[in-house]
Amino acid sequence: MSVQLVPYLYIASVALFILSLKWLSGVRTSRFGNWAGALGMVIAVGATLIAFKAGRYDLLVIAVAIGALIGVPIALFMPMTAVPQRTALSHAFGSLAAALVGTAEFYQKSPDINSFTMSILAVEMILGYLTFTGSLIAFSKLQELFLDRPITYKGRNIITLSVLGIALALAVALVLDPSQTVLLPLMAATALVFGILLVIGIGGADMPTVIAILNSYAGLSAAALGLVLNNKLLIVAGALDGSSGFILAVLMCKAMNRSFLNVLFGGVGAVKASKEKEEEVYSGRVKSASPEEVAALLETASRVVVVPGYGLAVAQAQHALGDLCKLLESKGVVVEFGIHPVAGRMPGHMNVLLAEADVPYEKLREMDAINPTFRETDVALVVGANDVVNPLARDTDSANPIAGMPILDVDAAKTVVVIKRSLSPGFAGIPNPLFAADNTLMLFGDAKQMVLALTAAVKGA
Repeated sequence: MSVQLVPYLYIASVALFILSLKWLSGVRTSRFGNWAGALGMVIAVGATLIAFKAGRYDLLVIAVAIGALIGVPIALFMPMTAVPQRTALSHAFGSLAAALVGTAEFYQKSPDINSFTMSILAVEMILGYLTFTGSLIAFSKLQELFLDRPITYKGRNIITLSVLGIALALAVALVLDPSQTVLLPLMAATALVFGILLVIGIGGADMPTVIAILNSYAGLSAAALGLVLNNKLLIVAGALDGSSGFILAVLMCKAMNRSFLNVLFGGVGAVKASKEKEEEVYSGRVKSASPEEVAALLETASRVVVVPGYGLAVAQAQHALGDLCKLLESKGVVVEFGIHPVAGRMPGHMNVLLAEADVPYEKLREMDAINPTFRETDVALVVGANDVVNPLARDTDSANPIAGMPILDVDAAKTVVVIKRSLSPGFAGIPNPLFAADNTLMLFGDAKQMVLALTAAVKGA
């Protein structure tokens, strides 16, 4: 009788997964989205255990316990600023699990595997293994354990694609003759190497898109494994994961006016602007200000638009910024936030950080909505953002790496205040003329410390 309930439990899980994606798309409903996804997964695992009798339940309990010991502390103690890294690790371990299950399935059934099943298995394992190493490299870059800028070299793309070609050739050989079991470790190894070569050539500016693409790969790998195992729930869950990741990656590329191929193989940010070029842009034009001077501008303004960037996350300044904005509002200042789609290290990164600081969702305005209002803005306060406010992006005929990328039009505000440690370039590696504009003041220093200093100055006024 319990086995007959499995299809209905699977349907309930699928419904919860779909609702989870729907609710996660809105800040107000995101908490329900998390709970729906977690409940759906609990039901899915329970139904699978009913449908397929496990040989060793003790090993299953041990595996769940180990996962809980690792996962619970991460969920409770990891700061919101590290969510991109945690997401990359999730992709890594999820794709590795799918690849290992596919590997085990191959060795159990070999050599009695038909061509169709072998084709699906080969694709699933290649996607799983390359996503594993690619996600680990992404984690290392996000955690600044690895070079943040792209690692490029002569013939990089040819070498990278050649390694992928070798993996695909080995996959074809296995499809033609599954008894050649020695080829499987070679195919897995080349897929692992391809994942490394692919992501080391991608810079920090493209990490939001890379995370979405890797998410898509992990989902497709799971869906392919579901076909092999004849597990309809795994097919649906993988398809949802893969398609949502792909759609998100498309939106990220659109937000940067870039293509998939350019993100994966363009090596954007590998070349940093020369000192001479920076001197040409900044020499004698940059005006710095003190916290007291900026505080006077903020408290006398009618409207302030805050533009957060990755520097906000690095300094963990979201709570201090939230407090400053509440203080300004208590003095009658209208405060809103302009959010660029690729600000931060993953899609929605700024939204998550500001939500943690209890900034009302109504105050978060997307780029297209906020841009027309900058001309009526007294002060645009840029906190740790660079490339997403760089006017050079408007020069579509230029060869600079962000040419044509939609940006936040903060330079149209009456006064622009930029909180930044130095004039160092952003991920794209080019100078920012905004920092030297006539209506721009630079407040040099750590974002959190400067925001706290602004708060103290406004209170003391």
